[in-house]
Amino acid sequence: MKQKLSLQQKLLQKLSPQQIQVIKLLEIPALQLEQRIKKELEENPVLEIESENGSDEQDNENQEDTEPETDVDNDEFTFDDYYDEDEDIPSYKLNVNNYSKDDKYIDIPFSVGTTFHEYLLEQLGVADLTDEEQQLAEYIIGNIDDDGYLRRDLPAISDDLAFNLNMEVTEQELQKILNVVQQFDPPGVAARNLQECLLIQINRMNREHFATAREIVKTYFDEFTKKHYSKIQNKLELDDQQIKDAIDQILKLNPKPGSSYSNPMNKANQHIVPDFILENIDGELILSLNQRNVPELKINDTYLDMLRSMGETQRNKSRKEALVFVKEKLDSAKWFIDALQQRQTTLMQTMSEIVNYQKNYFIDGDETKMRPMILKDIAERTGLDISTISRVSNSKYIQTHFGIYPLKFFFSEGMQKDDGEEVSTREIKKILQDCIEGEDKKRPLTDDKLAAILKKKTYNIARRTVAKYREQLGIPVARLRKEL
Repeated sequence: MKQKLSLQQKLLQKLSPQQIQVIKLLEIPALQLEQRIKKELEENPVLEIESENGSDEQDNENQEDTEPETDVDNDEFTFDDYYDEDEDIPSYKLNVNNYSKDDKYIDIPFSVGTTFHEYLLEQLGVADLTDEEQQLAEYIIGNIDDDGYLRRDLPAISDDLAFNLNMEVTEQELQKILNVVQQFDPPGVAARNLQECLLIQINRMNREHFATAREIVKTYFDEFTKKHYSKIQNKLELDDQQIKDAIDQILKLNPKPGSSYSNPMNKANQHIVPDFILENIDGELILSLNQRNVPELKINDTYLDMLRSMGETQRNKSRKEALVFVKEKLDSAKWFIDALQQRQTTLMQTMSEIVNYQKNYFIDGDETKMRPMILKDIAERTGLDISTISRVSNSKYIQTHFGIYPLKFFFSEGMQKDDGEEVSTREIKKILQDCIEGEDKKRPLTDDKLAAILKKKTYNIARRTVAKYREQLGIPVARLRKEL
């Protein structure tokens, strides 16, 4: 078998290390950027934070020194190739931090109390149970979620105990222990479903006063969840006031007993740090990039001196390897500083066009003034690629004088009104939400009626579109919005 040799010419597009750096930095929000910079500082000793006492004079003196040409690997590179005294001002000197160096940020320590499960175990410690029963109760408590529910059925727990702890426990024995745990605080804990949770709470109250509410939850729970109140009223022969009082009692119960106890300090709440700050000063919109926790970086002078000294000494294999290592770290540091600068420029360029495009909205935050806007619109105005606009708008937030919003909030599709005017779908959703908030809760508006109201306002959209927008707003159907 003969092998055939041939030449092929291919056109490939490869990203430079700096382009990859910029792409990665564009995707991360301000909160993660601080961590990313800290990581780079730890991994690259050539990078350092610009000190408050640092001056441009020192940097200029370093640049004025004459660097000898360093020949490594047959003139593969020289020091002058990396550090050109005639090039423009380095990009890291153009970094802008929108905060004063005199600003002080003090972390206030706090102590966290007992968790929800620790609270249950504390109550178990004073319960009148044998050692084996205590062990079973601990296992049940370990299967209770943060909302306070026991999501696993007793047969599955019995199987787990047999396999993991070699304990043969019947379902009846587990039910007995479960009944004990269900007497713990907060009321309703260890229930296996919402109906049982509500019944546990009602049973711990005045039974005579809550007799009707208990009967509704126990016997007519399905009708209650579907808000078929008229059916319940007819079956229990209640007048309007009686059914209203009973429903009010049920609605005051806690459907998530665990979450009501949990300390908010123990929850992994999302901490939002805005990437942009927009101020309205006398009608003029002033946009700035939030660089408060982003340090100003520079290249460590020690390594520059090291590179110079290596070039002046006699070359050998170990010197060459050290020189290559320092050169790589210097390149990496320069790429990272330049990538941060390019990130800042791209973010400001993109957000400035978004603000200009939605200027009427940003003046007072009136959603009805928001224009339809898609990624392509901003890409055309900035001259950037759509993928770049997508990376900028992803996971980024802006702080305005009327609240903090994700950048994705300002992008929406558009439609034409009957008079030919193009409006944002967000405007339609705002009108839809206002209509539902102002409706008679005893006779909530159906999707057909909402579509008719919008049509009168020259928004000619179909009922199924109204239903889609309503679902996107998280608003239930008319029947489930009904109140007595």
